Amino acid sequence: MRLVFVLSMLLVFHAYFGYPLTLRFFRRKPTTKAPFEPRATLIITACNEERRIRDKLENTLTLDYPREKLQVLVASDGSNDRTNDIARSYARHGIVLLPFQERRGKESAQKDALLHATGDVIVFSDVATRIEPNGLREIIANFADPDVGCVSSSDKVLGRDGKPCGEGFYVRYEMWLRDLESQVNSLVGLSGSFFAARAAVCRDFSGEMQSDFRTVLNSMRLGMRGVSDPDAIGYYQDIADSRREFDRKIRTVLRGLTVFFHNPEFLNPFRYGLFAYQYFCHKLLRWLVPLFLVSALVANALLSVQSPGYSLLLLFHLGFYGIALAGWCAKSAHTHTLFRIPLFFVTVNAAIFVAWWRYMRGRRMVMWAPSER
Repeated sequence: MRLVFVLSMLLVFHAYFGYPLTLRFFRRKPTTKAPFEPRATLIITACNEERRIRDKLENTLTLDYPREKLQVLVASDGSNDRTNDIARSYARHGIVLLPFQERRGKESAQKDALLHATGDVIVFSDVATRIEPNGLREIIANFADPDVGCVSSSDKVLGRDGKPCGEGFYVRYEMWLRDLESQVNSLVGLSGSFFAARAAVCRDFSGEMQSDFRTVLNSMRLGMRGVSDPDAIGYYQDIADSRREFDRKIRTVLRGLTVFFHNPEFLNPFRYGLFAYQYFCHKLLRWLVPLFLVSALVANALLSVQSPGYSLLLLFHLGFYGIALAGWCAKSAHTHTLFRIPLFFVTVNAAIFVAWWRYMRGRRMVMWAPSER
């Protein structure tokens, strides 16, 4: 039981902190970023976004990029509200509406929009994401480096009061990890709300798999890599109902598991080198954390019967989960730091556990619904 407890805790530590620390031992691979203005296509995916589509299109018109080199497509995924009418009213600004009648999912809409794309660089963005005026120029400048196949934005999440929420802490951790991965090799996943890729990388585009994850894999197959740009920022608010965040994370992990197990060849270090280690640690090991947490708790409980030291550890163990539970029950818990991090950590790993359960039962997630923010 001591071995189980120690190994479980070490694996949890490695998944979140050991892995990024090991990346610091590898040689840096800087990105050659320079002014670059290829033909670009911005694909905005929308589904029943009448409340937010106008703000998104107004934000798009403020982007600092040569208009003659920028194509803007709104891929409407079966919208049946006023989304299409509002998007159509921007035709005078050169924005093209692609009104797909049947709702099939975000990736399917993106795939169909690619058939109309004329850019050498394809930029994908969600309606809820606000981009700074220089954001498009910043993210595209990375493609001046021929080794770069795709680029992720840096996410900024704000609560209703304008302050970082529980997800904000987690997102900052993810951004820190992405920066480390970019410095030594490649990202493993992109920000689904704002990312870009070479048109060649998008030729093998799946309408059934998570695009922000699979695009990196497509880049690696072509001998290129994915990087993160801290100067290309996408702003979005936290989920309006924090309890809906749980369902969103289940969907995200379930879709990620689908991509992962369709591409096991990336675990081969003889073919993909360091990326195989990243693929394992950033994805599979992180998704196994709920198993390690359960085994650590059970082992700690059994050991506490024999040892006062383990009894004290068990109190801390249960106290952590107790704080998370109290945070879940308290409506204003997300505003207090004491509750914020334990609640978000437990919520994430509970969602991963449910996603595994659904995946094992044969569930796959293709349909996409934008989160209420």
